[in-house]
Amino acid sequence: MYNFISKVVRFSHSDNKPGLNGPGSEGRERERERERENKTGGEDGEKVMGISMTLLQSKDGIHYFTFEHSRDYQQVQFKFLDAVESMDPNNIVALLQLNPYHIDSLLQLSDVCRIQEDQEMARDLIERGLYCFECACHPLFSLTSGASRLDYLRPENRAFYLALYKHMMFLEKRGCPRTALEFCKFILSLDPDSDPLCMLLLIDFLMLRSREYQSLLQLYQDWGEHRNLSQLPNFAFSAALCHFHLSQEEDLDPEESVKQRCKADQMLQEALVMFPGVLMPLLDLCTVQPDAAVTSHAFFGPKCRIGQLPALAELTALYVGRTYIMWKEAAVMLWLEESVREVLHRVDAKDPLVLDCQNRRSQRYQSAPRNIHRHVLLSEIKEATSCLPLETASSSDAELLSLLLDAGLLVGCVSSALYPLLSSHMLSHQQEGGWDVEKAAAELLAAGHGPEAGSLLLAYRGTHQAQFTFNSALAVLRKWL
Repeated sequence: MYNFISKVVRFSHSDNKPGLNGPGSEGRERERERERENKTGGEDGEKVMGISMTLLQSKDGIHYFTFEHSRDYQQVQFKFLDAVESMDPNNIVALLQLNPYHIDSLLQLSDVCRIQEDQEMARDLIERGLYCFECACHPLFSLTSGASRLDYLRPENRAFYLALYKHMMFLEKRGCPRTALEFCKFILSLDPDSDPLCMLLLIDFLMLRSREYQSLLQLYQDWGEHRNLSQLPNFAFSAALCHFHLSQEEDLDPEESVKQRCKADQMLQEALVMFPGVLMPLLDLCTVQPDAAVTSHAFFGPKCRIGQLPALAELTALYVGRTYIMWKEAAVMLWLEESVREVLHRVDAKDPLVLDCQNRRSQRYQSAPRNIHRHVLLSEIKEATSCLPLETASSSDAELLSLLLDAGLLVGCVSSALYPLLSSHMLSHQQEGGWDVEKAAAELLAAGHGPEAGSLLLAYRGTHQAQFTFNSALAVLRKWL
């Protein structure tokens, strides 16, 4: 055991961390060779890591794979579930010391490190998990062909999806949107029909960040009809934004520029008519004060947001919370202002499109599918998570409530049905979760929720504050890994 862990120490401190990060360097190849030499049996990482990939079938040029766990790995998985039930990260640290390649422990501890603002350690743990999967991959499994499928419904496959998603988000936050976009495409290609993590709610944002305007419009054209992309607020607004940016390109022919601008105006006006609840939250996050003609009009006023169906409110909040930064540019904001005025004229003139969109909204957004809820939870966008329906986080779902509290979403959920569950869960499990109730109360007070802050503090006075030792445990983990 000592020899094996000493190899892991050398691997973890290498300058060339292996993983699914693009073209490999010579240093990374040397590290891979060392790892292969340490494996007794050498069958795709199964002997050491306990994970293997099996080809289930090949049909019409598509290969269907699944990950499989060895008997020993399954026993470790049961111990991991017990550690999660204990709600103490120290137990996960202890498990990872003995099993440095256990994927779910790496993912869970990465989340804890990220919450503790140790971004470097959080990224390293995710990359280590991806390396484990890379060693276990089947020879026919391809990242680039688009012909490899992986069923999310099989529990063994879910960690792969989550590791890719988290790595993708780390890349985007580090200013690598083009690389993050490629990972987004790869995740979508694993199950394009079901799209279990609903990557279609994210891919438009990454394409805009990467300035892949033509690619986004091509996707909107190819998939728009059979995937109903026009019914998603993110595609309705992002496609219009693409046409606007294309019209601003200096090397574009003047006639083509006018054509692109007209198309942008048309699509943005249609998007505003279909999703009027986007405008006011978007302006609020952009710190733009709308004029009285907009705020006083019933079409964009508070009534339109209050009357939104929960599923539509969830999609709207997700889009606004993620992409508002793309609308802050002065030229874009001026274009938005012009389109809003035109929409108000069309509403006052009783344009048939307004009534048609109203009927479609009332019929098509009764409830959101589960993959959208998954995406919202993974996004950790406060504006969207506060719109989650009550049944998504019932009082029996302690793990979900803990994740929301860990993400600091208590204040964002004050006006939703989740708040009573979250505050009660924080108080009853404060010692296990290590949440700072006094800090949460201060944040509530600063956000203008004085009664909620006072109630939370009064209820907390009878409880004992946890003496959390996670930092010391994390130091031990660094020593072992």
